[in-house]
Amino acid sequence: MIPFSVLDLSPIIEGGGARRAFDETLALAQAADRLGYQRYWLAEHHNMPGIASAATAIVIGHVAAGTDRIRVGSGGVMLPNHAPLVVAEQFGTLETLYPGRIDLGLGRAPGTDGATARALRRYFEGADHFPRDVVELIQWFEPAAENQPVRAVPGAGLRVPIWLLGSSLFSAQLAGQLGLPYAFASHFAPELLLEALALYRRNFTPSDRLAAPHAMAVLNVFAAETDDEGVRLATSMQQSFARLSTGKPGRLPPPVDDIAAVLTPQQIEGARSRLTYSAVGGPETVKKQLSDFIALTQVDELMITGMMFDKAARIRSLEIVAEARERLAA
Repeated sequence: MIPFSVLDLSPIIEGGGARRAFDETLALAQAADRLGYQRYWLAEHHNMPGIASAATAIVIGHVAAGTDRIRVGSGGVMLPNHAPLVVAEQFGTLETLYPGRIDLGLGRAPGTDGATARALRRYFEGADHFPRDVVELIQWFEPAAENQPVRAVPGAGLRVPIWLLGSSLFSAQLAGQLGLPYAFASHFAPELLLEALALYRRNFTPSDRLAAPHAMAVLNVFAAETDDEGVRLATSMQQSFARLSTGKPGRLPPPVDDIAAVLTPQQIEGARSRLTYSAVGGPETVKKQLSDFIALTQVDELMITGMMFDKAARIRSLEIVAEARERLAA
């Protein structure tokens, strides 16, 4: 059976704050570590009241310090927001502190709106330089030449694993051309999933970092003891997507028994479209949906995510998925 990994946005729930979000992220990561998940990734978003992982490298360090085995990384760092040298220094520092456990996933979008991008002192045209910046970042991790005037310290010679992330075809093609592993954000952008994976595999050129294509896709998972409870847990994310679509993102709301009581039919359909690739329900239902998604995509690794209001429910969902993986492997 392929490896399973976890994507976390470190959600800030209604009635909670960022410190609670960080504490719950660490608790979830420790559960994932105990349950045998391969990676635990955190995502960079800015000016989002419901997401605490804006300073992604710092949160990665927090998680890595509190876990033992699991790889910890970014899903991803939005490279247009940063100078490649600074990213190399940050992740070189993390790799030095937690050797062999750090991943660097890179995204091309700014992870925010135009006004916030300007506040970051970066601009949308930075995305046009993404291929050049990725190549530069890879070079900062190579061993420094004897007379090299600028080097990443720490960073040079550490060769931190670099992934390209995407929700369109651009990064799929670039990852193939550069011979890098690729992860597709099918948890919120399902439309181009299969086309992007095919393009990546078709265009893959072996590199000194990767000999053969390695593709990962992200699946929303809301696993519980019963199908009805899984459906209920998913209503928090449905509400969150609906608010985001109106330009009014907020903290993650609690689940509701009847989503139709709080969202319009149009909002429900919009959230359903975003959540096309999801596994929702009790253990048997989720196991089948996991198996179907793996068969559909033929991915080399599966990453799961799920914005849930209750920490205990999130951990139980991870446990149910780990049990399903063991049963599928058998």
